[in-house]
Amino acid sequence: MAKLSSVNKNERRKKLVQKYAAKYAKLKAIADDQSADETDRLMARLKMAEIPRNANPTRVRNRCATTGRPRGYYRKFGLCRIELRNLGNKGLIPGMTKSSW
Repeated sequence: MAKLSSVNKNERRKKLVQKYAAKYAKLKAIADDQSADETDRLMARLKMAEIPRNANPTRVRNRCATTGRPRGYYRKFGLCRIELRNLGNKGLIPGMTKSSW
């Protein structure tokens, strides 16, 4: 089980990313546009710097939905490898069977 403070911090980051997503995307499009004027691109970069750091989508960490574990995360299921195995062995994940040969 991950520290509760780490999980809560990640949740706050997710909320900030959602809050600033439209503004961030608009400024990023202007800043990356090669055909735009150089001063406009610079102004967009400066405005992006004013947005809180935790509003950047790359700062959000994928974590297991049940344990909060950050490593060994499977996007398809939203679980870490350990929980995926436990739930798979109990038959709680449809279509997943234990492999043996």
